[in-house]
Amino acid sequence: MKKAKEIRNGNVLKMKNEIFRVLKSEHFNPSEKACVMKLKLENIITGQIVNDIIPASDAVDDLRLDTREMQYLYSTGTTYTFMDNETYEQLEVEENQIGDNVVFLQEEMNITVQFYEGRVVSIELPTVVIAEIDYTEDVERGNTSGGLIKDAKLANGHEIKVPAFIKQGEKIKIDTRTGEYISRA
Repeated sequence: MKKAKEIRNGNVLKMKNEIFRVLKSEHFNPSEKACVMKLKLENIITGQIVNDIIPASDAVDDLRLDTREMQYLYSTGTTYTFMDNETYEQLEVEENQIGDNVVFLQEEMNITVQFYEGRVVSIELPTVVIAEIDYTEDVERGNTSGGLIKDAKLANGHEIKVPAFIKQGEKIKIDTRTGEYISRA
């Protein structure tokens, strides 16, 4: 149990007999009223996003998830196979459980998988991945200064915005949390 005022982004809570991951928590103190916590929550089982406001003094159940390091092996259709780095057991996970970051998965990539009561609830990729630009338009000489950006397609087909000076075949670093270009690799 923890006080609601101690809730932080990323915590996993059990509220109203459901399990939620905190996407955003904000301490709010309306004038002349008790402090409250504004929460943006994701239901771990259904994926539904909900907003909730609870008194900061309330107690909530803070859950601890089992965490294992795993390696991404391969995919078949919408099923992705991972191997536990310690026991070498293989685990199959559906694409919808991975979320939008599925485009950044690379073979032999080490990831963190979180479980609740034996069920996969989240998959965390490394913060930064390196990917190769498969296609991008060339920019006219002399027109590469400033904040000019252009579209680029990665080898896996995912599109990303990159600075004008990036060329086809270059490797870049991408932030998996935002899906944005960071720098050349």
